[in-house]
Amino acid sequence: MNDEIDQLLISALMQDSRSSLKTLARISGLSSPSVAQRIHKLEERKVITGYTVDVDPKAFGYQLQAIIRIRPLPGQLQEVERQIQNTPQFTECDKVTGDDCFIARLHVRSIEQLDSLLDGLNAYAETNTAIIKKSPVKRRLPPMG
Repeated sequence: MNDEIDQLLISALMQDSRSSLKTLARISGLSSPSVAQRIHKLEERKVITGYTVDVDPKAFGYQLQAIIRIRPLPGQLQEVERQIQNTPQFTECDKVTGDDCFIARLHVRSIEQLDSLLDGLNAYAETNTAIIKKSPVKRRLPPMG
């Protein structure tokens, strides 16, 4: 189980995954070697599964984001999943219960590109698209305690 110090370290790393051991030690009240040991144990237990960089897709010309609800046509589930996996503009996808089998996030440079990508899925699935205007809550962890 994770104690308060583990939660503090995880929170600090979520804010800045490049935080130094010295900074984490100051925040937690531990020594740098103790922090390093705790982080190593969190990694071994798969609590921390990786470190990442947050990049703005707009820097690469992706001006639009969309959430796509995807309902494969009968017998096309695996093909739709393969199409999503092989289309790099799909940056996230969840297989879900309900009428739609997939909910995916797509980044595109234009409406024309969106149409082109979705046209490729039309032979295999019905889609419902919502353009993202704003993301008031970015991806985050649920409460740890």
